[in-house]
Amino acid sequence: MNIAIIPARGGSKRIPKKNIKNFAGKPLIAYSIEAAKASGVFDKIIVTTDSQEIANTAIELGANVPFIRPANLSDDFSGTRPVTNHAIKHCIEHFYKPEYCCCIYATAPFIEAEYLHQGLNSLKKSKDKAFAFSVTSFAFPVQRALVKQDDGVTPMFPEDINKRSQDVTEAYHDAGQFYWGRTDDYLSKKRIFSEHSIPVILPRHLVQDIDTPEDWLRAELMYKAYIQGLKSDRNS
Repeated sequence: MNIAIIPARGGSKRIPKKNIKNFAGKPLIAYSIEAAKASGVFDKIIVTTDSQEIANTAIELGANVPFIRPANLSDDFSGTRPVTNHAIKHCIEHFYKPEYCCCIYATAPFIEAEYLHQGLNSLKKSKDKAFAFSVTSFAFPVQRALVKQDDGVTPMFPEDINKRSQDVTEAYHDAGQFYWGRTDDYLSKKRIFSEHSIPVILPRHLVQDIDTPEDWLRAELMYKAYIQGLKSDRNS
């Protein structure tokens, strides 16, 4: 059995009520719940939140909210792993022990069921990996990054600054969408951002952090353009 765990705290400060704010016509959290449902691989889709308003929205969208998250896991410093593990332990205590768990961010409107499938299948096929999570490539070589220094700039990696793009190793970053793991591995001390994980590579046009109002505007414009492009392709 598999469960999806969607953390959705109510205390967003930079974008008030971010998780249930209207994004291109639906509450932002709806996209994560709908992708989890569309994947067909989850026995339960659990939203962990400290907000009754978010809980009500999640239930209306077809998710389960079996508890209101305790205050000690709901402040600005609460990490995703402790929140996820709390939900896993609740599931084990009150329902059953799942084989695989997937933490899905509530702020991932570009998430697609096919990549959730890919992550789960990759993990199932692996004999020695504990996790599989979404990543995407940097649009520009990180080895040629600059940092501001006083009133000028300096290379972050001086040894690479003059190298051609094709001569440096392609780098990836966390895409902030989903994190598959075996239940026992989630509850262990194994780190996700480590050799224990399999990367699920997403195209860059399906990745956008939403932390600030500027991020929100960019993501909504990207989403509308992406959906419009899909519709045009289907009608052509």
